[in-house]
Parts: sequence; C-alpha cells; structure tokens
Amino acid sequence: MRIGELVRRTGVSERLLRYYEEQGLLTPERRPSGYRDYTDDHVDAVRRIRSLLAAGLSTSTIATVLPCLGTGGERLAPTCPDVLGQLRRERDRIDRAMDDLRTSREALDVVISAAP
Repeated sequence: MRIGELVRRTGVSERLLRYYEEQGLLTPERRPSGYRDYTDDHVDAVRRIRSLLAAGLSTSTIATVLPCLGTGGERLAPTCPDVLGQLRRERDRIDRAMDDLRTSREALDVVISAAP
C-alpha cells in the first residue's frame, strides 16, 4: 500500500510517518520509482509506536524496544527478556518526572495562595 492508505488506516499524518521512518521505526520497501510500499505489518507497527509514545517513551527508546514487542491480544507484550529491564527503567524515569511535577505544582500552589 502507498503512504496515503497507511495514513487512512492509522490516522497518522504522512509527515509523522516519514518522521518515524527517519527515526528507524518504520522501514518500508521502496519501489523502483522511489515510492514507499507499506504492508499490513506497518499498520500494526504504527499502532505499536503510537501506544509506546502515549506511554511516554522517546522515539530512540521505541527504536530499541519495538523489535522485542509483540501483541498479546490487544496489549503489547515483551518477547525478549532483555527488554523488561529497559521498560522498567523507563517507568522509573516517568515516576521521577511525575514526582518533579508534583513538587512544581506544590510550589506554584504556595505562590497562588499568597495572592490577595
């Protein structure tokens, strides 16, 4: 399928799909004309990428863990034992960021409460 069909099937813009390709997340075949050729596997890959982005992972992290994630029904499931450690480290990073945001919000609440 061409990129327009992938856009239609995933809801992801053409520009973003090309960005995923630049980041090594998608690797479509190239026709002799230079057009990209996508398959149903790319539709699944885009859905996985979107799920991982929504979970707070960077595209560079996704590039390393994506080959080790399959689907267990509707959920992503690790298929390589080594990826679990990386996913746990990412979860810890997100926890720290949430703690930092709570601290920032509390500091802002102090300033707001001091208003006349």
